[in-house]
Amino acid sequence: MNEIQKILKNISVLSLARIVSMLFSFFYVMYTARYLGPANYGILAFALALNSIVGVIANFGLDPLTVREVARDKNLADKYLVNGIVLKVLFGCLTFLIIFVVVNILGYPEITKKVIYIITAFTIISGISNLFNNIYQAFERMEFISIGQILQSILLLAFAIVGIKFGFDVIYFALIYLAVNLIVLCYNIIVTLWKFLIPKIEVDFGFWKSVVKEAWPFALSSVFVGMYYYTDSVMVGFIKGNFDVGIYNAAYRLSSIFLLVPQIYSLVIFPTLSKKYIKDLEKFRLISLFYTWTIGSLGILISIIGYLIAPFLILLVYGNEYILSIEVFKILILSIGLSYFTYPLGLILDASNYQKINMNIMFFSIVLNIFLNYIFINFYGVVGAAIATLITRTVFLIARYLIVRRKKLIEKCIPEKKDVYEAIKVIKQIRRNTK
Repeated sequence: MNEIQKILKNISVLSLARIVSMLFSFFYVMYTARYLGPANYGILAFALALNSIVGVIANFGLDPLTVREVARDKNLADKYLVNGIVLKVLFGCLTFLIIFVVVNILGYPEITKKVIYIITAFTIISGISNLFNNIYQAFERMEFISIGQILQSILLLAFAIVGIKFGFDVIYFALIYLAVNLIVLCYNIIVTLWKFLIPKIEVDFGFWKSVVKEAWPFALSSVFVGMYYYTDSVMVGFIKGNFDVGIYNAAYRLSSIFLLVPQIYSLVIFPTLSKKYIKDLEKFRLISLFYTWTIGSLGILISIIGYLIAPFLILLVYGNEYILSIEVFKILILSIGLSYFTYPLGLILDASNYQKINMNIMFFSIVLNIFLNYIFINFYGVVGAAIATLITRTVFLIARYLIVRRKKLIEKCIPEKKDVYEAIKVIKQIRRNTK
């Protein structure tokens, strides 16, 4: 199978998996939000948002580093997997300690604490499971990632239906995440042992040092990404309360589903970009240019359609109880369109070893986001949080684009007609070379 065929195959299997997962996730969010109501759903959403920020410490940037390095040298797979698991367990314990201290200092109700602790355990298990996905991604065997995603979404919906039928509380719905990810972890262990490698139990402290040194920009960037995407939810919880978190997250979770395409392409393209940056810079630039504009153009279309059908979507999924989420969704779906451009640009920076610059951009965006959220939430409530998100993502996009152009990773603003012909030539050349 040549390179183009491999990319197309991986895009196809991941697209199918994400569509199926999105369908099950759609019903899961709909049933769960309707059953729990804005207040209890707000508790679960707050716990997930808090862990998306603090819980990133458990991964410590190991995921993108593992994919990049193993894609370049498959012999490193065993070393990165074994040592990565140990490191993630250690960082996971640190994460749990931080969460424990934070929720007790802030004095949350007992039920909120329990939900947060359970979701933290889920975050740690999910981080370990992701290491196996990193191996699949580096080997460009996305079908195994796809099966895991479908399995996860089916189990989430199935357990949710059981919980609704028997009238379980929000703690049960937190336990769903933990139980499902333990099952998915077992699946990943079996697949890795069967199809890829039998890891040698070897702890290399020298390797730890080199990995941590290389991974910390990824780690901080991941923390910033978590803050970038979930600061608004956490601050709504601090300033307004669980009901408002439920209203905001209903719109946020639904809008986030539309990030399906850039997420799929990022998984598929990242190993290719990582290799091309080292071996053929011109092809790297060409792939980057078309990747950015293909995905970005689709994002613009999705934003326009999503904005127009916002009332229909919110009422269909959540019902009249979440009518306040409509205006929030309209603003958030516009910011999703911007993310279709920022996703590729960030991936280009990481693949070309500019993760430190990417980290600095993220830090600046987070500071701006916190400042804007504090002002707009106090004045405009949940709508203000959405406005802050839209402004921040606009600035974030501009900053990433300027850096990518400055580093000459993309040399043109917009593809020209001759670039299309050049792209066709490159594709044909790749096919000839790989036959």
